[in-house]
Amino acid sequence: MQQESHANSSAFVDRLRLTFPGEDSLLFKDLSFHISTGEKVLLLGPSGCGKSTLLQVLSGIMPHSIEVPMKYDQIKLPSSWGFVFQDPDSQFCMPYVDEELAFVLENLSIPRDQMPAYMTGILERVGLQFNNLHTEIHTLSQGMKQRLALASVLLLEPEVLFLDEPTALLDPEGTKQVWDTVKQAADSSTILIVEHKIEHVIDIITRVVLFDSTGRIIADDEPRNVFLHHKDKLIEYGIWYPGVWQDYIHSEAYQAISQQRTANGYQQPHCKQDGGRIYARLQAVQPLLSLRDFSGYYEEIRRIFVPSVDIYPGEWITIIGENGAGKSTLLLSLMQILPTNGMYLIEGQELPAPSRKRWFPRFRNTGKQPPAELAFVFQNPEMQFLTDSIYDELAYEPRQNNWDESDIAHRVEQVLESFDLNIGQDRHPYHLSLGQKRRLSVATAMMRKRPILLLDEPTFGQDAKNTFAILEKLNRLRTEETAIVMVTHDMNIVDRFADRIWHVEQGQLIEVEASPRGQTMREVQMK
Repeated sequence: MQQESHANSSAFVDRLRLTFPGEDSLLFKDLSFHISTGEKVLLLGPSGCGKSTLLQVLSGIMPHSIEVPMKYDQIKLPSSWGFVFQDPDSQFCMPYVDEELAFVLENLSIPRDQMPAYMTGILERVGLQFNNLHTEIHTLSQGMKQRLALASVLLLEPEVLFLDEPTALLDPEGTKQVWDTVKQAADSSTILIVEHKIEHVIDIITRVVLFDSTGRIIADDEPRNVFLHHKDKLIEYGIWYPGVWQDYIHSEAYQAISQQRTANGYQQPHCKQDGGRIYARLQAVQPLLSLRDFSGYYEEIRRIFVPSVDIYPGEWITIIGENGAGKSTLLLSLMQILPTNGMYLIEGQELPAPSRKRWFPRFRNTGKQPPAELAFVFQNPEMQFLTDSIYDELAYEPRQNNWDESDIAHRVEQVLESFDLNIGQDRHPYHLSLGQKRRLSVATAMMRKRPILLLDEPTFGQDAKNTFAILEKLNRLRTEETAIVMVTHDMNIVDRFADRIWHVEQGQLIEVEASPRGQTMREVQMK
């Protein structure tokens, strides 16, 4: 579907060659790509194949803002463009919501007295409401930040819109709302999209470009033709396609998981809500973690409240709720990264007070680490990295626990292979793609087995192959009696893997219920 003439192209590049510092091989080898005016193009390919990099090249961000050695025969950049990044934190110029939007409006020469109307209008379109627009951006959830980033870009009314997984951290309703907004606001715009949630963009896009793992284009056609005639390649490279979850649940891997859970006779904890308090009990098994009247604080304000809940060995809990409801805050509080109060028992023992209040300015007791029984995967993987190489990142905790270096090397080699991270052990974690960063952050948390593993959106930014691989690894930990507690917006994961579901709303855990899968397990066992 590529055409030789670039007369109607909003952007193009001919024979692009690019390599990242420290890399021996080219990412793109004579890649030629164009996007015509008015097209809506979806880029698909395995994690790390260069989709985000191509967006940065065609927008001019690379190499003008990100210095990367690259060559090409010809290139055309759009005269006006807007870019929504994978990581919204890398996008903001100002510390407050109103200042961020005002920065855009000032560049458009909008009179100051008209700015409030522009701001409230665009925020409403992306599903954001603030009692006070002078809100610090760093206090927003990642999903709210993604909406704000999109709002600031849509204000520009750009000729070309580059969207790099703009809904990766949004709840299902937010995802739908954002894509509806994009469809309405950019109907006449040219749009280049990288997105894993393809079911939401299938009625927007006019063209699909499919890449292999080396950044080579292997298909370029109308969406229907790519999904119909190249399904074998989509499966081979582990790329998302319509119906991939249905195919997966009929796969040998998933069937083995279901049969194993049934054979093990897993008994779902009994859950009920009584008088505003949530209980979960499992007879004859001591909870790994028990919470009663438990609160987590940020900037001395209570942000999350848990009436009563228990976590048991070998169960998989998913936490769901709207963006900004308090899901990530709940995990940070469970990890004791935020200050807390209320009953917090690990295997029946309460933590010493200094450990629990070390981050709260009003308390002066400091010096203890988060509970050794818990491991944590942050929503933003970069918050987790401590070293300058993939190898050292994976080796960090084993070294802290005095592993022999030969054992560390063997373990790191295994993990690199199983997490699809054989991309150079010396690469800096910050130089990886977002999907690779996420896999590295999950891998580091799994280097040492803990009774409880907390994960905040562990599958975002992943292709289908790596999503299922991560879920299967987590399931193996569960069979070894590790409790999995994860925030996710992917209801396929909730329905297919969770034993229990925690609902968080407006800063409170309001409901605990058995998942449809957990209910099925109970029915099987009762027969």
